[in-house]
Amino acid sequence: MNSNLIRSTSFFKQYRHAALALAFVCTAASSWAAQQFTYLDLVKRLTDLESLAVLPEAGEKCQQWSSYDRASKYDEATGKYVKWDANGDGGGIIRKEGEFSVFAEMEGPGVIWRTWSAAAGKGHVKIFLDGASEPAVDLPFEKYFDGSEAPFRGKALCHVLGKGWNNYVLIPFQKSCKIIAEKGWGNYYHFTYTTYPKGTKLPTFARNLAAKETAALAKANEFLESKLGDDPAGKRKREKTVEKTITVAPGELVLLAELDGPRAITALRAKLDLPAAPDDISVLRELCLRIAWDDDSQPAVWAPLGDFFGSAPGFNKYRSLPLGMTDDGCYALWYMPFAKKARVELVNDGREKRTVAFRVTHAPLTRPVKKLARFHAKWHRDAFLPTDPDRRAIDWTMLKTQGCGRFVGVMLHVWNPRGGWWGEGDEKFFVDGEKFPSTIGTGSEDYFGYAWCCPELFENAFHNQPRNDGGNRRHVCVNRWHITDNVPFQQSFDAAIEKYYKNDKPTLYAAMVYWYQAAGQLDDYAPMPLADRTDWYATPPNTRVAGVLEGEELKIIECTGGKAHPQELAHFGGPWSDQSHLWWIDGKPGDRLTLALPVKEDGRYKLIAQLTKAKDYGIVQISLDGQKLGKPLDLFNPQVIPTGALDLGVHELKKKGGHRLTLEITGANAKALKRHMAGLDYVKLERMP
Repeated sequence: MNSNLIRSTSFFKQYRHAALALAFVCTAASSWAAQQFTYLDLVKRLTDLESLAVLPEAGEKCQQWSSYDRASKYDEATGKYVKWDANGDGGGIIRKEGEFSVFAEMEGPGVIWRTWSAAAGKGHVKIFLDGASEPAVDLPFEKYFDGSEAPFRGKALCHVLGKGWNNYVLIPFQKSCKIIAEKGWGNYYHFTYTTYPKGTKLPTFARNLAAKETAALAKANEFLESKLGDDPAGKRKREKTVEKTITVAPGELVLLAELDGPRAITALRAKLDLPAAPDDISVLRELCLRIAWDDDSQPAVWAPLGDFFGSAPGFNKYRSLPLGMTDDGCYALWYMPFAKKARVELVNDGREKRTVAFRVTHAPLTRPVKKLARFHAKWHRDAFLPTDPDRRAIDWTMLKTQGCGRFVGVMLHVWNPRGGWWGEGDEKFFVDGEKFPSTIGTGSEDYFGYAWCCPELFENAFHNQPRNDGGNRRHVCVNRWHITDNVPFQQSFDAAIEKYYKNDKPTLYAAMVYWYQAAGQLDDYAPMPLADRTDWYATPPNTRVAGVLEGEELKIIECTGGKAHPQELAHFGGPWSDQSHLWWIDGKPGDRLTLALPVKEDGRYKLIAQLTKAKDYGIVQISLDGQKLGKPLDLFNPQVIPTGALDLGVHELKKKGGHRLTLEITGANAKALKRHMAGLDYVKLERMP
């Protein structure tokens, strides 16, 4: 944890005391009375950014049922976290009932806001509501997502992006909800839901929605699909806009707007001329946005300007519901209420002056200010990591705060220079002092709405991958907005995501976190110096062997069994070229992997290759253009090591026509685990006289 993020002990003591007092104020200010919601009311939540600022009622909770590995447990007797990094997350269930798997059991009143899968199959998933003997939904799991079955339609609400299956059509219930699945349902699931205080009245979902309800869903989908960047509330009465183009000198702080309350900032837009990439990165990190509410002694919003708008590093075009970067500039539509005043400032920590055009839109409040929390947004790296030794080894803190409010989203910037899959880790939300998280996921990409490490760029109202430099290597940026599925808390909130790669790999995380917190409750995140914003990642030394063809970069012509993909090897410590190889898994004896072997010019070449050995690797026969090259190679070894350079003979090769290098699994060493894997580090063609 950076020392600049840690405030004095006396401050923490004062802050904790104040947080406990304000938690009482939060509950008292809500003065809850039994509420009733129609389906139309709930549909409005899909585009309602204003309600995120409403202080949560006692008894309002957002949780998640998922297929996480049930080996992960908290042992109350010992206070230990057991198998906290367990990673068999595809098929976890509550229990079996005959031939059915029980996914979820919930007590109402509640609403399922989000359904997700990485591999939805044809087996039926059934949702039983309020004790009914017949399911309200009984469909093949894939039909929840593919847009073919009402009311699960609309590309913004039901879609497959980056190989992730997402459904944002809401399913309310009054008393209870039980979800079961038959064989063939697929792998991986999330059901994210909110439960409300007893006495709340909710409709019981049925697939045959009324015409008005169907129309409302279609209208919401249309906005989320084609009108992102507009304020979903439309133009508000007595709305005002402050427009200002400012030039900020190095080291200068400039006031953008000072507003008298009670009001709310409803939109913040910025546009500036940026240098071409990658020079835009430093500009958007040198400029920092600060917003302070009322009489607070510190800003509730502090962020590098680019990161604040939900993507990093640099300018990466995308559109979502609350945030975006477009040809017209950047926009933020978070609803930001205040009672007395709001002060919006821009700081330039760089060495050159910068000119930025801003538009700050604000409007009168539509609710009593005592019912509204204050908007917080902070950028950090490695701040407030868990101190518990069992959690410290794997959990990376996205947000940790004390008080009362709602968690509404996060942007994660990953620096992953050596490649390999960075995000196997699950999200874990500990609410109000929970020892075991009420939300625990199945993988980092699953949390961000995609699947299978997919490097494709995608955008949606609620989740995006606006940057991926290719193959999950170098810079990656993903975000997730909790709009309907915001997470309320009364006393504290601790959101973590598992991080499998250590910082010295190096794989580094930075987070831009967004939440609401009761008025007067300060958070613990302090501004970070420029060096920690712009100089925290660097390209590691080149470890590529000169003149080789990297196995992970060769074109795959044929794979008759299993699958082959790059694998990062730096953590094994051996001298692999570029610290990675082409990893062939799930094969069996007789399977072949054939790769294109490019030749730059005709000639005689010595063929050299380096492969990998391990305890679960097989025996392979290497062939060139159908001709076997020596005897089969036994790739068994108790530890993971490279074979060293292997001489595969001298061959007459021509540039035209192409050549084929084939690995065929022929068996396995008697001592080996019979998984028959193989890894090709590189191939080298040495020109002979």
